[in-house]
Amino acid sequence: MKSDIEIARSIELKKIKQVAWSYGLPGDEILNYGRYIAKVPETLIDEEKVKRSNLILVTAITPTKAGIGKTTVSIGLALGLNRIGRKAICALREPSLGPCFGMKGGAAGGGYAQVLPMDKINLHFTGDFHAITSAHNMIAALLDNYMYQNRDNGFAMKEVLWNRVLDVNDRGLRYIVTGLGGKTNGITRESSFDITPASEIMAILCLATDEADLRRRIENILLGFTVDNKPFTVKDLGVAGAITVLLKDAISPNLVQTTEHTPAFVHGGPFANIAHGCNSILATKLAMTFGDYVITEAGFGADLGAEKFYDIKCRKSGLQPKLTVIVATAQGLKMHGGVSLDKIKEPDLEGLEKGFANLDKHIENLRSFGQTIVVAFNRYANDTEEEIEAIRRHCTTMGVGFAVNNAFTEGGAGAMELAELIVDTIENKPSQPLRLAYEDTDSIEEKIEKVACNLYGAAEVTYSITARKKIKIAEALGYEKFPICIAKTQYSFSTDPKLYGVAKDFEFHVRDIVLNAGAEMLVVIAGEIMRMPGLPKEPQALHIDIVNGEIEGLS
Repeated sequence: MKSDIEIARSIELKKIKQVAWSYGLPGDEILNYGRYIAKVPETLIDEEKVKRSNLILVTAITPTKAGIGKTTVSIGLALGLNRIGRKAICALREPSLGPCFGMKGGAAGGGYAQVLPMDKINLHFTGDFHAITSAHNMIAALLDNYMYQNRDNGFAMKEVLWNRVLDVNDRGLRYIVTGLGGKTNGITRESSFDITPASEIMAILCLATDEADLRRRIENILLGFTVDNKPFTVKDLGVAGAITVLLKDAISPNLVQTTEHTPAFVHGGPFANIAHGCNSILATKLAMTFGDYVITEAGFGADLGAEKFYDIKCRKSGLQPKLTVIVATAQGLKMHGGVSLDKIKEPDLEGLEKGFANLDKHIENLRSFGQTIVVAFNRYANDTEEEIEAIRRHCTTMGVGFAVNNAFTEGGAGAMELAELIVDTIENKPSQPLRLAYEDTDSIEEKIEKVACNLYGAAEVTYSITARKKIKIAEALGYEKFPICIAKTQYSFSTDPKLYGVAKDFEFHVRDIVLNAGAEMLVVIAGEIMRMPGLPKEPQALHIDIVNGEIEGLS
């Protein structure tokens, strides 16, 4: 089979305005970024149409390091729905350069289920990530300058909470010292870098409802505390207008097309292990304005992405998914069944069946939110019919729908079984009204404990001195009603990335809490998770090149 990028190059793309017109988007309203990419104004959202559209969430079992294939399934499902005569659009996140050049090589789907042009989407795209990086670092520079220029007037910060971001996996920037080399170089202090998908600006962009809301949220960003213990915000800095200007174009969702010319909105890119893992509310609602079925995904396993989709994105936007799809692979199930990583591609029915416990725990969790569930088995070439039938039988005993997804090799034709099942399920047994994991009025500790104990399986939650301090500060500032966004490893229900399967009765340790007053959520840092990832021993960058004028190595 051809590589992803060879398949992408083999598709003759339609001009993006043709794609827009085919779904009723007014071509004269969209702003072209070349022939095949466009920005679509959020003013086209029609809330009445949004209410009538069928929103489908795609999530997954706990992933392997190779992933599970949620994006491929999400895109494939949109193709399959269109193949059976339904009007479907997908709404996805934008890829980050960090994992593209690190481990993944790309995040635009795979095989014959991709969003295109995949090379541009995986690289600089429309510049949204650069705008977010610039806006975030502009605040940092302006804050440093304010401290420097006003140091002789008695102004000083007791604690600075705002660091810098870069869309590169760079472990060397996790902890730094700024302002070295003399008085004119600024105030010497410790600081750090996060990766751009962990930026509060990214979360704000994805949760904002319009430009005015974007500016309001930017004003509320908490930068730190002055020496007299008063909170200092972007509003106090007086630069919210300038930062909003930097994000003026980035707030508009991006329109591209799939391998079968289905419209796709690709906008926003927070990671689910260190942020809230969902594309923008604006992109989702635009897709729901013009599509009868809208497929969106939430990052990593359902314990992270799906929980945050419900408890943060849906809580804030009022969105109600009609159905949730759990993506599973034989390799992933075997890993959770105790099969060593070097043997998960080999047939092992016993290991596979032991791994069902991980799938079952995710099903149990999603049902607690009132969701109707369908399992999409993402098929790989080495999967056996015996293994597939074993999973099908197990899903039947669990009372959930099951379908094989072959969109990677067959495009929309390979997702028609899944599409038919989903349409039938939505028509006959849609999800109940969303039940959230905790209430706004719960204390911060109660919110953390409800997620950690009820969904992850922890026996107890413990807190560092720093985390306890941050909880008291959050309560004093009136942030206790914010939802929580737990940052932890994606490879386990626990905080131990090597504890596969279904972890039980473990200690869930909260190391720190980040106060995202603009995004209106509390980021709970658990275990050893890093907000700036590192590169692997053999990064994908070693395989990315230009050969005869064509980009190679992206996937």
